[in-house]
Amino acid sequence: MQLTVVGLSHKTAPVDMRERVSFPADVQAAALHALLGRTGMLEALILSTCNRTEVYVVSDDESDGPAEVSAFIAEFHGLDLVGMTRYLYVKTGEDVVRHLFRVAASLDSMVVGEAQILGQLKEAYDYAFKEGATARIFNKLFRASFEVGKRVRSETAIGSSAVSISYAAIELAKRVFESLEGRRVLLLGAGEMSELTATHLQANGAGQVYVANRTFARAEELAAKFSGQAVPFEQRYEILKKVDIVVSATAAKDYIITYEGLAAAVLRRRDPLFMIDIAVPRDIDPRCGEYRNVYVSDVDALDGVVAANREERMREARRAEGIIEEEITGFEHWLEIMEVEPTIAALREQAETVREAELERALKRLGHLSEVDRETGQKLTQSITNKMLHYPTRKLREASGGRKGIATIETARYLYGLEDKADGQQGFRLIQSLLGRRPRSADVDDL
Repeated sequence: MQLTVVGLSHKTAPVDMRERVSFPADVQAAALHALLGRTGMLEALILSTCNRTEVYVVSDDESDGPAEVSAFIAEFHGLDLVGMTRYLYVKTGEDVVRHLFRVAASLDSMVVGEAQILGQLKEAYDYAFKEGATARIFNKLFRASFEVGKRVRSETAIGSSAVSISYAAIELAKRVFESLEGRRVLLLGAGEMSELTATHLQANGAGQVYVANRTFARAEELAAKFSGQAVPFEQRYEILKKVDIVVSATAAKDYIITYEGLAAAVLRRRDPLFMIDIAVPRDIDPRCGEYRNVYVSDVDALDGVVAANREERMREARRAEGIIEEEITGFEHWLEIMEVEPTIAALREQAETVREAELERALKRLGHLSEVDRETGQKLTQSITNKMLHYPTRKLREASGGRKGIATIETARYLYGLEDKADGQQGFRLIQSLLGRRPRSADVDDL
């Protein structure tokens, strides 16, 4: 068997290509069954998000997993395989496990540390599982990836710091106010950045939203998204008396909030006024921050927060890589334990064959025995066989996940003459074929 993933992402393909190879929910069932209908495909899962499409498969030893999956993607979407190939990445064996774990830990995301990808991965697995597209290998592998994602988020601070301008603005707002609960917001400008920042503010408990824009219809449109109120742009200073947070992102060439104009709005003001100036050139006169209880942050200040937080996330990402290596070892451990069972089954089958043959030979020599005597012979020889195999079986299971596991299994198969047992060998080669290498515990010289 072989592990394969073929995919493309924001790192390898432009958005138009990512759109062309996506697998929306309404086609995934057909896609999974079409994929499993191809030669040698044993298990399959499709992860499709706005930033990536990845097709994971377990294939048999006779098939070319990467070639089959690449051809499937091209055929399903009616694309030229050669033209599409330059956007693809292909991974096999242990590299698939490492890649999947990094995806689950959000180390391969556009924004390192974002939490959304783990939920998307779980949805992809649940869908494939319900369609009967996963079996023993993927059921274990993808559930292990979920544990990786959980460990990284709980044992590191990779998702705790803001790495976008809008998130950085929220982080600074939380430093100004004890709580954002119920804080009133004025949006100056109705563009994407204003909307995004307001969305994050409301998610953190902010209350009433006012929108002022030179085009009043656009102000009304954006205000409706937040159940807010549109106000004429000329009344912005009046609204400043009512709000706690200002988000300004217009295309104006001059200040739209001046030092002099703000004076009346902050007169006798007791509560802080936090002004977030996202515009370039700036919308808010930086001198406004000279007023008592008025705080002004511009793009440079926000960029400084983002840069510091990105550096912090990179440090946490390095810690996450260590967790991933531990979990890869754990998955390999599970594969090694799987490998010992065929050996134990072959050993017991061989012992049972010998027992039955020798008992039959003895019964013929003893002549006519009663059924009770024959039953006694059966139970006696079974008991001897079970007791003889009990200790080697227990020791094989104990050794299977340890440093000398594979070497111990190899030795047992050699000593008991099990090397040619086909069923045993199929399980025994699992870790070599799936991970594409000799396992870490196969050093016979250790024995």
